[in-house]
Amino acid sequence: MAERKTPHDTAGTRALADDLAATPSTAAAPPAAAPPTAAPPAPAVGEASDRLALFAERPISPEALKALAHPLRIAMYNLLGEIGPSTASRLGRLLGESSGQTSYHLRQLERFGFVEDDPAHTGGRERWWKPVGFSIDGHAMLEDPATAPAARMMLQAVVADRADVLTRWMSSPHEPEWDDAQINDRITTDFTPAEAHDVIAAVQRVLEQHIDAAKARKEAGETEGRRRYRIYLDGLPLPADDPARPAP
Repeated sequence: MAERKTPHDTAGTRALADDLAATPSTAAAPPAAAPPTAAPPAPAVGEASDRLALFAERPISPEALKALAHPLRIAMYNLLGEIGPSTASRLGRLLGESSGQTSYHLRQLERFGFVEDDPAHTGGRERWWKPVGFSIDGHAMLEDPATAPAARMMLQAVVADRADVLTRWMSSPHEPEWDDAQINDRITTDFTPAEAHDVIAAVQRVLEQHIDAAKARKEAGETEGRRRYRIYLDGLPLPADDPARPAP
C-alpha cells in the first residue's frame, strides 16, 4: 500500500555536500535542459551493487566524528550545506556567535576534513568555506561505547535539522514556479532486504546522474533561476513485531 502526502524529504548517516548553488534569483527558471542520459538497466533483484560507491563520500574516523559532535560545529556544517559557501563572520551573524568563535571551529572542522576553502572565492580578506561530504556507519558507531555518544548526538542533530528545514519549507510563501519541483512522499510497502537494497541503488544512480548534469550546466554558466535544493531520502524496515499494533 502506498501512502502519499504533498508538498519531500538524503541525510541519515550521510551528508552529501555537493555545491549546486548560485546566488538565488527570483527570475523565471530557464527552459528545461535535456535530461541526463538514461540510467543503466536495473540489476536483477538481489544482484550485488555497491550503492555507496555512487556518491563516494569519504568515510570518517571515530576521532573525526567526535570532533564534529559539537553543537556549534554541527550547526555551522548544516548551515554551510543550506546557504552554500560562507565566511566565518557571516556564519557568526546568522548563528549569533562571534567571528572568533566561528573561525576557531571552522579551523577544527578543516583539520578533520569537514570543510575546505571555496575555490570560487579566493584572494579576499576573509576565507570562504564550503562543506565536504562524508559518510558514517551509524549502526557500528552506535554499538561501540567509544563512539556511541558522538554518533547519537550526530544522528539526533540530523533528525532535528531535517525537522527544522521541513517545517520552514511547509510554512514558506507559495512559489508557483516551484509547484512541480517539490514533493513530500511517504510510501509503505513489503520488501525483502535484496529488493530494498536494489531500490536504494537505483534511486542513487538517478540522483548521481541528475546532480552531475546540473553541476555541469552550472559550471557552463547556466545560473539563472538556480538556488539551493535539498533532497531527503529515507528507506528503513519497520519493526518486525510491534505489540502496540494489531496484526494485519
